[in-house]
Amino acid sequence: MKAIVQDVYGPAGVLRLEETDPPRVGDDEVLVRVRAAGVDPGVWVLMTGRPPAVRLMGFGLRRPKERVRGRDLAGTVEAVGSRVTRFRPGDEVHGTCDHGSFAEYAAAPERLLARKPAGLSFEEAAAVPVSGTTALQAVRDAGQVRPGQRVMVIGAGGGIGTFAVQIAKALGARVVAVCGPGKADLVRSLGADEVLDYTRDEVDRDGPRHDVIIDVAGTRPISLLRRALTPRGTLVIAGGGHDGPGLLGGYSRALLRRPLAQLATRQRLRGLAAKEGADDLSELGRLIESGAVRPVIGRAFPLAEAAAAIEHLAQGHPTGKIVLTV
Repeated sequence: MKAIVQDVYGPAGVLRLEETDPPRVGDDEVLVRVRAAGVDPGVWVLMTGRPPAVRLMGFGLRRPKERVRGRDLAGTVEAVGSRVTRFRPGDEVHGTCDHGSFAEYAAAPERLLARKPAGLSFEEAAAVPVSGTTALQAVRDAGQVRPGQRVMVIGAGGGIGTFAVQIAKALGARVVAVCGPGKADLVRSLGADEVLDYTRDEVDRDGPRHDVIIDVAGTRPISLLRRALTPRGTLVIAGGGHDGPGLLGGYSRALLRRPLAQLATRQRLRGLAAKEGADDLSELGRLIESGAVRPVIGRAFPLAEAAAAIEHLAQGHPTGKIVLTV
């Protein structure tokens, strides 16, 4: 099969298209013929090996443990392991895999897959698993958003943010979307009640009025975000900040500064490490099929141009989700 592989950490130039053997399927795994794969900041992290802490987390100290990049996927079931009960060959599925989705075939654990929502293209379905699950867990679980609350989504026009705006609206919130002027019409079309242009105004412009802030962009000081929260409001750091100096890079904001700031406030300051799984994928599928949520594809690249897709992501502020077509 054709796959995007790398043997050393580095920029997008370390990626290459190569013929390699299809993955073996374990007893609880599904072999998927990949039709589309999502591109997210986690791909950049595992490609570059930055921040350094990721190398200590089992992904490979000197070189990537897994040669094939990518986690999001959508496609058709080619074969199933002996313990798989929910799928059979020919089923259309989407989800995540552990060993690389930037390939013609990928092996994925059954627990990380769900049936592709009716009406979605494979490209749209591949945009859902990582970004959609992160948004769902940020809004529903960490933010505990309730009807009538005022919810700010920072980074509202990106891969996670476009899902977060729609999920918050589906839960009955009033949504303030923070984005650049080029994405204002998009986030309004997704249901945002107000749009704050970060090139003109800061997020604390209106004072402490927001019950929940979902921060996807990951660039603003926690002290500034707290000034936009109500006295008992909730801040959820749901993404961004993966690059930066030190062992933890930008993640030090969520892992170190957030717990310290929590000691001095009654506001709830929460970090988020999303976990993909079939249950949340199915919940997202129900929201999509009801019309409450739709994936937003910013750009699609062919598999052979995976390096260009990741470079586009690394330039910052992409619209919606970037996908590869296989």
